[in-house]
Amino acid sequence: MLHSMTSEPEQQIGVGIPDAFQRLWTPHRMAYIQGENKPTSPNPGEGCPFCSIPLKSNEDGLVVARGESVYAVLNLYPYNGGHLLVVPFRHVADYTELDDAETDELSTFTKRAMTALRTASGAHGFNIGMNQGAVAGAGIAAHLHQHVVPRWGGDANFMPVVARTRVLPQLLADTRVMLADAWPKADS
Repeated sequence: MLHSMTSEPEQQIGVGIPDAFQRLWTPHRMAYIQGENKPTSPNPGEGCPFCSIPLKSNEDGLVVARGESVYAVLNLYPYNGGHLLVVPFRHVADYTELDDAETDELSTFTKRAMTALRTASGAHGFNIGMNQGAVAGAGIAAHLHQHVVPRWGGDANFMPVVARTRVLPQLLADTRVMLADAWPKADS
């Protein structure tokens, strides 16, 4: 920040050596870093957010769509606006633990998520995948979930590169409504 009368950088007492960089503070991210909402037990339902989300209303849980064995929900800590997770209702950690019906519906919901994101936001491409186990980067390793991350041409702006920050142009509740409205029906 600059003083109104000079071009000298404002002294930042207690935060290190002053420099010419502006700071974008994102203290809300500390909840994610410190593991808020991460399960404390490998047992189903014991502190697992993916087990508790289906017990909430769609609005309160940010659920976009529900199936017989899986549901689609917005990621609370998205990489991009519209970042969805496809999650089995059953508490399983590994993809190989899914039965055939769960595997089929997870695949179908992934296709519907892509269709909804293209319809609602004009996504040009997607990153789709699962991190199996904590060592592979799974934030919640005890409950399987597949990421569906929409991408747009030119969406790699300077914020993630320079500030390690994502800029999301819409509130999650508004994104949930937009995607739920665009979610393809079962007979489509």
